[in-house]
Amino acid sequence: MDVRIGVSDHAREIVVQLPDKTDRSAVKASIDEAISGATATLWLTDEKGKEVAVAASKIAFVELGPEGGNPIGFG
Repeated sequence: MDVRIGVSDHAREIVVQLPDKTDRSAVKASIDEAISGATATLWLTDEKGKEVAVAASKIAFVELGPEGGNPIGFG
């Protein structure tokens, strides 16, 4: 699942590719906590194990892509 995060005062977005087994509702819950101010930082771990932190106060928008990634080809 792809997660795109828009950060205020920056033209580029942060894109994180989460593992296919990631629980979508858990990701939404952590995003909700960050946006509501319950936590100061949104932490995500990508499919290669790299951890990404975004200051919650700088989050402009978050877009969750489809589960299972993007299909390639005509399938």
